[in-house]
Amino acid sequence: MTTAVELAAEVRGGVTTARSATEAALRAVAEQDGAVHAFLHVDADGALRAADRVDAMVADGRDPGPLAGVPVALKDNLCTRDMPTTAASRILEGWTPPYAATVVDRLVAAGAVPVGKTNLDEFAMGSSTENSGYGPTRNPHDTTRVPGGSSGGSAAAVAAGMVPIGLGSDTGGSIRQPAAFCGVVGVKPTYGMVSRYGLIAFASSLDQIGPLASTVEDAAVCLEVIAGHDPMDSTSLREAPPSVVAAVDDGVDGRRVGLVRELVDGADRDVVEAVERAAAALEAAGATVVERSVPELRLGLSAYYLIAPSEASSNLARYDGVRYGLRVDAEDVTAMNVATRTKGFGDEVKRRIMLGTYALSAGYYDAYYGQALRVRTLVARAFASAYADLDVLLGATTPTTAFALGAKTADPMAMYLSDVFTIPSNLSGEAAIAVPFGAGADGLPIGVQLLGPARAEPRLFAAARVLEAAA
Repeated sequence: MTTAVELAAEVRGGVTTARSATEAALRAVAEQDGAVHAFLHVDADGALRAADRVDAMVADGRDPGPLAGVPVALKDNLCTRDMPTTAASRILEGWTPPYAATVVDRLVAAGAVPVGKTNLDEFAMGSSTENSGYGPTRNPHDTTRVPGGSSGGSAAAVAAGMVPIGLGSDTGGSIRQPAAFCGVVGVKPTYGMVSRYGLIAFASSLDQIGPLASTVEDAAVCLEVIAGHDPMDSTSLREAPPSVVAAVDDGVDGRRVGLVRELVDGADRDVVEAVERAAAALEAAGATVVERSVPELRLGLSAYYLIAPSEASSNLARYDGVRYGLRVDAEDVTAMNVATRTKGFGDEVKRRIMLGTYALSAGYYDAYYGQALRVRTLVARAFASAYADLDVLLGATTPTTAFALGAKTADPMAMYLSDVFTIPSNLSGEAAIAVPFGAGADGLPIGVQLLGPARAEPRLFAAARVLEAAA
C-alpha cells in the first residue's frame, strides 16, 4: 500500500487526487470490513466532500497540508461534529457531539480525510476490543484472533490496508498493544504533547492520543500534525513540541540503549528473541546496548488498576440518562439512573466503576488510591534514574502475540496482564513507541517497544526507524 507520505506528495503534485484515494479507501473498507469489523461508522459522503475540498485547493495552487488527501480512521472516543461518537458504548448510541476533538480539526486542517469511526473496547476499557457494545473487531492477520485493545479498530484498519493512518488513545497501552498485535507502528506521546480536548475521558491523568500507522515516517508526520499546545486542554504543554519528522533519519550512533529485564520477563520465548534481535540491530547501527533492571516497573500493573478505575468512576458519573445519550424511563430519578446505567454500560465498565468507587471510598482511600499514587511516583523516579545514563529503553510491547477471540474474556486478570509492559510509561507520562519486529512461531506479528523520557520523541522515532529498516 502507498504510504501516507507518498500519497500526500502525489496529491499535492497532481499525480493523483484526494477523491480517488478516498474512493480506494472506501472500497477497501467495503470489501474487508465485513470480516474484520474495524469500523463502527463510515461517512462516505462526508469523506468525499472533504476529499473534493483538498482537490480544489490543489487546483487553486494552494498546499492542503502534509497529509493532503490521506484517508484516516478515527477511534470512536474522539468527538466528531458530523459523525456519531459512541465510545463503543450503548449508553451513547446515536449521539453526535456539537464539537470536534482538537486532533480531528488539526488532521482536517492538514489535508487528511476522515473516512469513519473505529471500534474499541467500551470507553477504552480493555485489551482486545471484545468489550465493545457493538461486537468485537478481528485481527486482519488471522480473524480468529483479537486485534488488541482498546484501539483495536484503528490498528486493524491500518493493518488491513483500509487506511494508511488511524488515531487511537493510550491509557495503559491502548495504542501500542494493538499496534504490536496487528503489526503496525503505534505511538504514545508524552503526556500533554497532544490535546485531549474532545477525547471522551477514561482516566484523565493517563489518557493520551496518538497515531497508528503503517510506517515510522507516517506516524511521525501524523504526530507532528496533531501535537502542540491547545488552550482548550488545561494539561496541554505550553512548550512547542520537538520536531519528530526532522529526526526520523538521525540514527542511533552514539546512543545508549537499556534492555530492561522487567520489560521482557514472563514474555513468550519468540517475543524475547525478537527483543534480543532488536537490541542487536540497534547495536549494529552504532548504539551501545546494556542490560538494566528497573524493578519498580513490576509494581505498575497493580497501581494502574487502582488509579485508572478510580478516575473512570469519577469521569463516567456524567452518564446519568439526564443530559444526553441513553435514557431508560423509571418511576423516579434514582431508579432512572440505575436502569440507564444497567442497560447502557457493559460488564467491564461496570467492573471498573465499582473497583474505582471502592478505592476512593471513605476508609479505603489511603490504603488503595493513595498508595497507588505513591507507587506511581516510585515508577516515575525509577525511570528518571534509568534515563540519567541511558537515552532509550528497549523491551517487549506485549508478552505474547495476538491471542484467540474469547480466550481471556472470562478471566479479567489474564486480560489485564496483556498490558504489563505498556502501563509503566502511562504512569510516568513519558513517551513510548511500538514497532513491528518479526513474527512469532504462529506467524503473527511481534512488536518491540522503545521508551524515552518526556519530550524524547525525536530520539525514539530515530531508533524506531532503525528497527523498521532492520525488520
